[in-house]
Amino acid sequence: MSSLSAGIFRGCRSVLAPASRTFSSAAASRGGSSTGARKSASKPKPKPRSSSPATARSTGIFKVSPVSPALAQFLGAGEASRTDAIKGIWAYIKSHDLQNPADKREVICDEKLKHLFEGKDRVGFLEIGKLLSPHFVKTS
Repeated sequence: MSSLSAGIFRGCRSVLAPASRTFSSAAASRGGSSTGARKSASKPKPKPRSSSPATARSTGIFKVSPVSPALAQFLGAGEASRTDAIKGIWAYIKSHDLQNPADKREVICDEKLKHLFEGKDRVGFLEIGKLLSPHFVKTS
């Protein structure tokens, strides 16, 4: 150790000692173990969830609204949320193996999907939500 650092710290052993030895000696001087200090810290309490999942999911993309006749025929229901519609479309795509094998982000549309997606032959998976927007009837 150089005389300069010894002069600055004036022989303070806890500062100049290796970190592992400093931590254990500091914990021993407090009279507790090193894990005891960690256990005393309080954890934040989780927020209580609402009792009814229907009330928690009645806005935004979870809101059930009337759909166009074409989408209603495809889904088999006159009303659906956006998430339910997308889930139904993806289930159809997976069951009929309509994803492009070379690029899984692309969907090759059959006649049913062309009817929903403005007659397009191929659709990117990020476009599906945008192409479904006209099928949801605006209610006020």
